[in-house]
Amino acid sequence: MKEAHGTVIKYGDNVDTDVIIPARYLNSSDPAELATHCMEDLDKDFLKRMKPGDIMVATKNFGCGSSREHAPIAIKACGISCVIAETFARIFYRNAINIGLPIIECPEAAAGIDDGDEVSVDFDSGIITNVTKNVTYKGQPFPKFMQKIIDSEGLVNYINNK
Repeated sequence: MKEAHGTVIKYGDNVDTDVIIPARYLNSSDPAELATHCMEDLDKDFLKRMKPGDIMVATKNFGCGSSREHAPIAIKACGISCVIAETFARIFYRNAINIGLPIIECPEAAAGIDDGDEVSVDFDSGIITNVTKNVTYKGQPFPKFMQKIIDSEGLVNYINNK
């Protein structure tokens, strides 16, 4: 499985799916269209400051709220390479895996990484390195079968490739 490396955009607790992708845009299932509205109700400058490959970090309960698959699709489509959080809402976690968005739980990294830090993530080992602060954290790596789903860009592609 691949690695991620980028600049961090950080958020706090309880970032819900309604601010990841506002309900008024759910009439579209086009990833490119959803990406243009990602995080706009929480962070109006998100799309201006993020670059493809950047990493989103949050604290507790990321992706809470409604069970829309649009939320991880919007995050992935706008170019975020990975989401690190202390904890993820259960349905968001499953939806992220299903569409091939790499996510990793690590309370220490979520607490110790700041907005603007340069971070790399090794998905095979779960090692998260804050390059800016020269600190390493041990996150929870995915089991091999989940890594294969993410490597295939989602569950549907994984099944179609079998």
